[in-house]
Amino acid sequence: MKRILILVFSILFIFSCNQRTPIDENLNNDDFSPETVKEESEKANIFFDNKFDEAVARSPLWMSYLGIKDKKAYGRWDEISEAAEKEDKLFYEKILGQLKDSIEYNKLDKNSKVSYKLFELFCQGEIDGYTWRNYGYPVNQMFGVHSQIPAFLINIHSVSDYDDALAYLRRLEGVDKRMRQLIEKLQRNEKKGVLPPKFVYDHVLNDCRNVLKGKPFAGDGESTLYADFKKKVEALEDVEPENRKSLLMGAEKRLMLHVKPGFEDLIAYMEKQKKRAGEDDGVWRFENGADYFNYRLKKITTTNMTANEIHELGLKEVERIHGEMKDIMKKVEYEGTLKEFFAFMRDDPQFYYEQSQTGKDAYMKRTNEIIDGMRVKLDELFITKPKADLIVKAVEPFREKSAGKAFYQDPAPDGSRPGIYYANTYDMKSMPNYQMEALAYHEAIPGHHMQLSIAQEMKGMPKFRRFGGDFTAYIEGWGLYSEFLPKEIGFYEDPYSDFGRLAMELWRACRLVVDTGIHAKKWTRQEGIDYYSSNTPNAMEDCVKMVERHVVMPGQATAYKIGMIKILELRENAKKKLGDKFDIREFHEVVLTKGALPLDLLEEFIDEWVESKG
Repeated sequence: MKRILILVFSILFIFSCNQRTPIDENLNNDDFSPETVKEESEKANIFFDNKFDEAVARSPLWMSYLGIKDKKAYGRWDEISEAAEKEDKLFYEKILGQLKDSIEYNKLDKNSKVSYKLFELFCQGEIDGYTWRNYGYPVNQMFGVHSQIPAFLINIHSVSDYDDALAYLRRLEGVDKRMRQLIEKLQRNEKKGVLPPKFVYDHVLNDCRNVLKGKPFAGDGESTLYADFKKKVEALEDVEPENRKSLLMGAEKRLMLHVKPGFEDLIAYMEKQKKRAGEDDGVWRFENGADYFNYRLKKITTTNMTANEIHELGLKEVERIHGEMKDIMKKVEYEGTLKEFFAFMRDDPQFYYEQSQTGKDAYMKRTNEIIDGMRVKLDELFITKPKADLIVKAVEPFREKSAGKAFYQDPAPDGSRPGIYYANTYDMKSMPNYQMEALAYHEAIPGHHMQLSIAQEMKGMPKFRRFGGDFTAYIEGWGLYSEFLPKEIGFYEDPYSDFGRLAMELWRACRLVVDTGIHAKKWTRQEGIDYYSSNTPNAMEDCVKMVERHVVMPGQATAYKIGMIKILELRENAKKKLGDKFDIREFHEVVLTKGALPLDLLEEFIDEWVESKG
């Protein structure tokens, strides 16, 4: 699941699979002297980095995600007011104009021309996204301001000295204002007729109430936020005991005066809005809902594929993968139908860890072993490898019930925070042991940790390409490709584990069908659940969660298969053209060292590499 990384900065691009972006025009520049090209390219890269820094400076949260501790910003939240939305649009209109006025595209070197076009599209995407600012759901069971507050403070807001602790307190103090702005945002959306379906509310309300459990609120033990702050303060070696005591008292006070009323206001509003919410699930029900979904599909897939084309592709892929699963059945000498085999894989206790802390600990231990086993094989597949560390964590209790089964948080660029692979051990029946390999390869290595960390660590690349890319088809396509890749070097030796790999690919194929089914073909939530439960071996809880994810993140889940198919297509084409000259390590080097890309531009880079090997 990707990174369900909800950075405030989302880059919205529209690309075409049938007509290339004009990036490939005049890439090689022979009309100007090398000195002129070098000078203009250096000027452009300075511009890109300066404007990226300006954009980051507008977002205290983004600064923290990047490990930047600005004294003024470190204790603040981002504004989510209507005025802030308008200011963001004006900001990107301004820097887009500055780009066109100050940089001469024709004088740039090849890489700078690519950066120019991507930066231009990035600005235009932010501007275009303003049209749809009141669509979508600012709070839902997958992400939102309500769950971001505790997740951010726990995982992103580091406390290395007394001032950092004070900044944490200031952020606690700002929670009630943030919640007021959130409620105003929800009201603006509702005026457009945009409310989540009724089922979403109980998930959100449950997560909010979990934040308010324990000291200094009601209930036993310590609340999630108080426990986090206490742990961080107690780890400070240079803070006097009386100052520690003062900080903890300050946290209790702010939790009661600002966090509690802020969350209670949101709870009260959501309870009232729930009564006005309907049962329909797809965005087709909104005014201009079809246009919104088409916009989402183009943004997420970076293609011009229609909802119907994506739906049909999904049906074909489901049929193909079912056939490969039947081959697995023969290997393990299972007699029965595919559906019966699904039931066997779903229900037999040999495929699951115990629903106990012992079982959860064993799952985490085995996950680390899988990742360690892949680490020693990376040289066979990659030239560049990430310097950033990687750790595995269980999803925190306050959000584990509603969160996805696994996701990744990228590291801080300065090394202060490692990459984190989150595994959700809330329901062990949703985490079968035969899917552990594929899940770890996708979220950790060679998947998201490789791709995102390598991009961050690239030298000579503008910051917006290292940190700002949001091309979901590329990112999640690489993740799904990374599930398949280990099979080619001898992993998935256990046929059941290989079945798990296929099961996860099947899951992504079903996503093409159900996502478009809900948002374009007016399927109900139950129809989507039934499709998953009939065509996959996954637990019913998985099926429900995935359909509910489709509902609140329209189009997002179509990226995985579309991206993977494109990467495999590019690889196979390169193999055919290069024959013995094809080197998998060089292919991966091209894919991973340009930052996140639209699929058509990735194809251009691969084609260029093939020609250079000619």
